[in-house]
Amino acid sequence: MRLTTALLVALPALAAAQQQFPLANTLQSWLEKAKSYLPNTPTSSVTTAAVAKAAAANITPLTVDNWQSVLSPSPSHASSTWDGPETWMVFVSGTNKTCYGLCGGLEVAWNETAALFAADPTAPHLGYINCDRSPVLCAIWHANPPTVWHIQLPVFAEDQSRAPTTVRILRLNTTTTTTQDIVRIHTEKTYEKVAVHEGAFQPFDGWVAQLGLAKPIGYVLFGVSMVPSWAFMIVISFVSRNLMNRRVGNPNVQRMRDAQRQAPLGGAPPANG
Repeated sequence: MRLTTALLVALPALAAAQQQFPLANTLQSWLEKAKSYLPNTPTSSVTTAAVAKAAAANITPLTVDNWQSVLSPSPSHASSTWDGPETWMVFVSGTNKTCYGLCGGLEVAWNETAALFAADPTAPHLGYINCDRSPVLCAIWHANPPTVWHIQLPVFAEDQSRAPTTVRILRLNTTTTTTQDIVRIHTEKTYEKVAVHEGAFQPFDGWVAQLGLAKPIGYVLFGVSMVPSWAFMIVISFVSRNLMNRRVGNPNVQRMRDAQRQAPLGGAPPANG
């Protein structure tokens, strides 16, 4: 469709170019340029249904129950000739609640990327998280859509030790990010321009994960997120009012205390008149 539209736009320019260059050479030059904007694989002409089917076979959905077992170095990788880290790209998406209905275009781009990577033996493994369907996992990861998590899982050494897991988080633009942009994360290593994700809540090596607290904290954060905002406002108003009353004190009680401090020792306060 893009090729057809671009051809219609380019026809006037081609007609003008005939005066200086042969039409065949001009058209061939334009076609070569147009091809550079299209994925250089046979999958560029498949239907949307075929793309979705290929993507489903190449993408692993991650849940709160399987993500730790999935995102671990596989035996097949350990036995391969490649001794480097095992690479994953995980797309964190959502629907109306977490992505405000803006992730639809990125979902299509991600499926197209998965279809392209299916024919590339050097491509990373692909994972998928929907924060509307797996809110606890997104809370455990502290992940927000739309992002791509580039994860490099280190291979275990002979002594069963391993280096830290390298995680980088790439933010996607809901209006400008294309399939080519996502593909370039792997082909052009654009992830290297992003700082490594570290800190207490890094889901693989952060101290929260090391202490086994990531999952409980994730459930707590998920529970807090389910509380409506008006309930928080009521609680905050109630607590602040109690604190102010304790600090200022009841006016009647304060007057009685002042009167007791002013009364002479051993007797009642003097009568008026």
